[in-house]
Amino acid sequence: MTRTTNEIHGTVADGFEAVREEFASFVADERPDYEGQLAAYVHGRRVVDLWAGEGTEPDSLYGVYSSTKGAAHLVTALLVQDGTLELDRKVTYYWPEFAAEGKGQLTLRELLAHRAGVVGTDTGFSRQEVADDRQLAERLADQRPFWRPGTAFGYHGLVIGALTGEVVRRATGRTLQEVYEERVRVPYGLDLFLGLPAVHEPRFRSAQPMVATAEQRALLDALPGGPHTLAAIAFNRHAAEPTDLELLPNDPLVRAKGPASVGGVASARGLAGLYAAAISERGGKAPLLKEDTAAEFGQFHSVGYDLVARAHKSFGLGFQATADTWYPFLGVGAFGHSGAGGCQAFADPRSGLAYGYTRRRFAFPGGAATENKRLVAAVHRAALAAG
Repeated sequence: MTRTTNEIHGTVADGFEAVREEFASFVADERPDYEGQLAAYVHGRRVVDLWAGEGTEPDSLYGVYSSTKGAAHLVTALLVQDGTLELDRKVTYYWPEFAAEGKGQLTLRELLAHRAGVVGTDTGFSRQEVADDRQLAERLADQRPFWRPGTAFGYHGLVIGALTGEVVRRATGRTLQEVYEERVRVPYGLDLFLGLPAVHEPRFRSAQPMVATAEQRALLDALPGGPHTLAAIAFNRHAAEPTDLELLPNDPLVRAKGPASVGGVASARGLAGLYAAAISERGGKAPLLKEDTAAEFGQFHSVGYDLVARAHKSFGLGFQATADTWYPFLGVGAFGHSGAGGCQAFADPRSGLAYGYTRRRFAFPGGAATENKRLVAAVHRAALAAG
């Protein structure tokens, strides 16, 4: 079927028509080459399933950057719920080598709350290391922390999944990616991969770089970011092979290995489906997380000045505290994770809402793209009205 520019495809449930209108309004103002998907569930029922853009299909797969962390830390939550991991045990109980350079007192709870202080290494990582959680963990175990562990927090953007993943591997004998595949992705048929099988490569839509206006570029250029700042170290910009975050999903090694911080590949259906499975009954299956587990992982653990972002941020355990960080109208305890390119995914247990959004072109200024504020608000209003 031949498509016209910015044509909207897909369906919404009764009562969610305003979401389609909001999506269409936003897309109409976007560049002609816009590609994106929007999906949402309420109490386990899919109520929004929309997409737009030449070449985009409902099962097209996009790099979802840090939204990968949501899948990674759902695994961690399940292992805590099972009793396999204990939040207030020291990381060294599972991973003795982590004690080097004064990190021996850090607990798993503090690690998950971005309080470890090892956002990177002094010399940076190679391309191969960025793609491989095991190699990242080995390097980070020996690294002196950039602040005293537990005393402050800062976004461990490229490495939190490797740190968590090494604890998972030591406790279970299996990689985080293997546990995710067995316990989450396969049972729910999710199009959210931590390690993309070759058979699905034709569905992947390569990431496109940001196209900033002159005014936007001036704002970006004015941001502080010297080569030896915490932000540069955290995003590997100081390395001999600096990481190009915008185009990171286009690296086939990253897609194949699926590093748990940034290497996920997904559709909006997959992102929303992950959080629907976490908090709602689906297909006769009970929610993956018990209410107490979801509440603990969504509870504020690090709130205030983020040393890496140099701004106010809020984290639960591995997840962003979504209401405080992005959308204050959501319920207390909403948890999820945005992605650098503009994608967004979260669960709001109080309304039963699970949300997922992807886009192909890297958004200005990065993080959850600004259109999410409009889209999330529209979906949330409809979800509350639907009861």
